[in-house]
Amino acid sequence: MFQVTFSEQSLGVLNSLPQSEQLGLMDRLGSLSSDILHEKNEHIGKFFRKDKTFYRIRLGDMRIYFEQVKIALHCHYILPKHSLNDFLFRCKLPSSENAILEKHNSFWDYLESLSKTKE
Repeated sequence: MFQVTFSEQSLGVLNSLPQSEQLGLMDRLGSLSSDILHEKNEHIGKFFRKDKTFYRIRLGDMRIYFEQVKIALHCHYILPKHSLNDFLFRCKLPSSENAILEKHNSFWDYLESLSKTKE
């Protein structure tokens, strides 16, 4: 069992959630172990960014992005799934530079896929 810490962004989102969702998120993160993180698991995403290993879990309509830091899990972001910020983080794009976003083909592919699912 890990100690769980939160970034300013993730703590703000956590505090805005109803208490039952806060407890569910804490329970989900608190139930993770080193073994669970290091074995192949379809419910936990894993990717690398700037020499760090990030993990992603889904909880309801949210994606929780965190990393293991020694004996703790540090939650970097809690983002609504299928949101622009979630997309930007997963694609390694800076969220403040719209011009770069418009040039990134996967963004337009993503938007096109959303319109196809509604048809």
